[in-house]
Amino acid sequence: MRISTAQFYESSAANYQKNFSNVVKSSEEASSLVRVNTAADDPVGASRLLQLGQQASMLDQYEANATTIKGTLGTTEAVMSSIGNVLQRARELAVGAGNAGYTDADRQANASELGQIEEQLLSLMNSKDENGKYIFAGSKGDTVPFTRNNDGTYSYNGDQVTLDLAIGDTMSMATNSTGWDVFQQAINTSRSEVTQTAPVVDDGRVTLSNGQVSSNVTYNAKFRSGEPYTVDFVSGTQLKITDSLGNDVTAEASQGGAFDPASKAGQAVSFRGVELTLNINLSAGDTAATVLPGHTFTLAAKPDTFSATGSPGNPSTAQITASNITNPVNYHASFPSGSAVLKFTSATAFELYAAPLTASSKPVSTGTMAGSVATASGVSFTVSGTPAANDQFSIAVNTHETQNILDTVNQLKTALNTPTNGNPIAIQKLQASLASGVANLASGTDQLSSALSSVGGRGAALDTQSDTNQSLKLANAQTQSSIRDSDPAEVMTRLTLQQTMLQASQLAFSKIAQLGLFNKV
Repeated sequence: MRISTAQFYESSAANYQKNFSNVVKSSEEASSLVRVNTAADDPVGASRLLQLGQQASMLDQYEANATTIKGTLGTTEAVMSSIGNVLQRARELAVGAGNAGYTDADRQANASELGQIEEQLLSLMNSKDENGKYIFAGSKGDTVPFTRNNDGTYSYNGDQVTLDLAIGDTMSMATNSTGWDVFQQAINTSRSEVTQTAPVVDDGRVTLSNGQVSSNVTYNAKFRSGEPYTVDFVSGTQLKITDSLGNDVTAEASQGGAFDPASKAGQAVSFRGVELTLNINLSAGDTAATVLPGHTFTLAAKPDTFSATGSPGNPSTAQITASNITNPVNYHASFPSGSAVLKFTSATAFELYAAPLTASSKPVSTGTMAGSVATASGVSFTVSGTPAANDQFSIAVNTHETQNILDTVNQLKTALNTPTNGNPIAIQKLQASLASGVANLASGTDQLSSALSSVGGRGAALDTQSDTNQSLKLANAQTQSSIRDSDPAEVMTRLTLQQTMLQASQLAFSKIAQLGLFNKV
């Protein structure tokens, strides 16, 4: 077979270029020890490296998120611990105020310190993080979570939304604890009330406390279904309890409703999950069998109350000054639970919405004012001034099933500031208020402890997940290295071989070139 000179040179040049290219590539690989620089180097390996790179980026983000959460949890834990210490001091003051040797001045001194504690609690509960966001406001980090109302009670202005960050492929964690969960959901043990109905003028011979809820299960299952109850003193040693349908349920009370009229200490009366304190105050010459019958009380859960706040952007200066339930059936059927928005569409027409009010919200109730009263879903609101179109009022509903610890401290302060002047009946009422305050402080502390445990649990889970992520990062780096990086011995061996082949191709070219016809001329 004959080979033309052109073919010979083209073939030799192509072979030389290929060998030279291999030597250059292997030299670069020997210098960098990186085997895969482009997808052409190893299509399968390059694809796997892309996946591993994406995983590495996500692991870096998880690590950043974990750092953010750890910082927030640390701040939250510190604030909660401080609040716990403050609540403990408030409880000590409340317990101490029940000392029989305390005077009104002593109790007022305790009340003064409770006032300072109240301000300290409000400040702590409105704490901010390092970014200037309110810790306990939920997702509304720029909104002050707790504010004092005109009547001295407190409102929560945040929401119930936790801000979650991913810390793993299938795991997210809340960065915050909402004020709603930490402070608003403490069980209110003082959510029943007693009202004397006879005699019309209280003679002070019988005092019956509002009572403390001792069993939520029994209270919700039995007490609520039979209220309001009537408590009649039918003799000098026996009381009778009837439910709203007139059924005699006295047998469910402790001692079957029997009491000792001669007892000087408060007597406990247990009934359907509620603990009441009964005090009999007989004067000289009184006979229990003669003066106690005819004393009658009603016993029921505290009715829901409402706190109305006008929107800062309201066109008018109208305000809601009072509110009360006037139609219980309509109220329970349609009034929004938790909170609502009352919006005026004119000076007299209004609409009631479930909060929050959005562009797609539909009113649950509409109406027209009767004089200065707007009645929506069974609740009447008294309005001072003339409303204007687009006036809006936020309505917070207090069912008394839970109570903010700020309200508990405020109520204790008020009770201790109320003078007794040595009056036994006033002292008995004070003792009932103290018992209620101590119980609600304990409930608030329990709720805070639960929230603190949640923070600790998240911190422990975060540490575990961070360790897992670190292990994944190490495995990811090792896998990438095994795919991308070269074996130095293999590269040097291959480079030596390719250099030898390059030299051989150069020598072969020079030898074959000497076989040309021109060398024979």
